[in-house]
Formats: sequence, structure tokens, C-alpha cells
Amino acid sequence: MNKFDIIFAQATKGIAHDFFKLNLHGAPSVYRERVYCYELYHQLRKRWTAAEYFISGEVDKRGHPRFSNGRKPQPDLLIHLPGEYKNDYAVIEVKHCQIEKGGAEKDLKTLELFLKHDYKRAIYLVYGHKAEMAAYRIARWNIEKIPIEIWIHCEVGRPAILYDRE
Repeated sequence: MNKFDIIFAQATKGIAHDFFKLNLHGAPSVYRERVYCYELYHQLRKRWTAAEYFISGEVDKRGHPRFSNGRKPQPDLLIHLPGEYKNDYAVIEVKHCQIEKGGAEKDLKTLELFLKHDYKRAIYLVYGHKAEMAAYRIARWNIEKIPIEIWIHCEVGRPAILYDRE
């Protein structure tokens, strides 16, 4: 496990229940991707000591010369050096375990696009109590066999782990 993997796993472990599943007044709690993502960003920043990369949330690539093919990707997180071309480390998409096929296909296209633009890693993080089943579905929906890592975060207080497709 490399340094980023350790930081990433520990950051997911640090996400409290109220960010994992949002409590609603008078209704059952629900998964809210934005709430989880913002807390993941916070937990990553708390642990981040690697000066060689920068963590950015929801970077809008509208108008970026490398992404001028009509698509306007906006991944959940980027690990990169803004303004640098060859120092892009990872693109991360996050989804809760109730993801549907259309949402997964859009995310897979985003991850693939960033890999084509020299990002070294594409990470698909699935969280929620049924994350392993969702990861299985995402792996099946990845018909283009995009070289992504699927991580699953199934339980509050435990770190996300790399999903084993075997």
C-alpha cells in the first residue's frame, strides 16, 4: 500500500455517521453524496502532508484546453498540481451504494477521460452498507474495461478497502 492509499483509507475511516448517512427530521436517514464528499475532502486535507500534490474538489474543466471535446467533466476530487501538465496523480468519483447504471456510466466516462489526459490513477469510491454489491454492479457495467480502482467503504469507523473483483 502506498502513501496515498494509507491517507485515503484513514480519511474514509474518519468519516462520522452524520456524513456517511444524513439524518433527516421526521424521516429515515439518507445517503447524500455531496455531504460525504465534502467530509472526505476535509478528512483528506487533515491528513495530507505530501507537498507534491494538491487536493481539489469538484474542479470544473469548462474551457480547459485539454478538455475541449465538448465534454465538461467535473470529477468529485482531483489529486494534482494545478497548472502542471504531467503531474496529475488521481481522479476520484464517489457514489453511494444505491447508484443506478446511468450514473455509473457517466462516472466511468469521466474517469476514462482523465486517464486519457495522463492522470495516473482513476478511483471509484462507493460508500454505504451495500457498497460491495454496488461495486460488483459497477465492475460489470465497466464494459470498456477502463483501468479503474473500485474502493468500497461499507461501514462507519472502518476504512475503505480496494474491492477485490475475483
